[in-house]
Amino acid sequence: MRLTIFGATGMVGKHIVRHALASGHYVKAFGRNVESLIDYDLRNENFEAVKGYVFDENDVFDAVKGSNAVLSALGGSFDGTDKTRSLGIKNIVSQMEKAGVKRIVALGGLGILNADDNSLIMDKPTYPKEFLPVGKEHLQAYLYLKNSNLDWTIVGSPDLVEAEATGEYVTAADRPPTPNVGKINAGNLALFMVSEVAQNQYLNHRVGISNAL
Repeated sequence: MRLTIFGATGMVGKHIVRHALASGHYVKAFGRNVESLIDYDLRNENFEAVKGYVFDENDVFDAVKGSNAVLSALGGSFDGTDKTRSLGIKNIVSQMEKAGVKRIVALGGLGILNADDNSLIMDKPTYPKEFLPVGKEHLQAYLYLKNSNLDWTIVGSPDLVEAEATGEYVTAADRPPTPNVGKINAGNLALFMVSEVAQNQYLNHRVGISNAL
């Protein structure tokens, strides 16, 4: 497959690039500082660094045009002032629809998943107040995907651990999985996202994920 990866220089994005290349995909890695990826020995005939700005319509359209699917690991600050997660996804969705690219797997946060009573985790009184601003950003990104015409999947990630993939993780549709240790290796998260973009197990669903016990 021909994949465009947004947030390619971030903690999860770098793992996504590696796993996508290892799986034989052609990778277009999009970002403002994609030169840094060269440090990760990604000089590969199936790798293309695409320098651009996720809020720029032309940059994003050119990046997704001709791709089979998109993976997004957009990040940003946690205080709610950074709109990269929400408005970035909004522009990606718009340009994918314009380019006729249907499949996207995106990274979100735990708060967008359902609690046991089917309310959102981020709406529960126990949800940490300091995570509400970024939780709202993830929620808005989810809603942009849900209301689009795309074949979307968004992962409600728990706490991220900077660690390689072990292949030992569990997933569930729309809620945290069982068992749930409340954290996920960045490598495992990337491994799942690359796998999901081809397997389509969770089309039009949020996904809960956790390292296995």
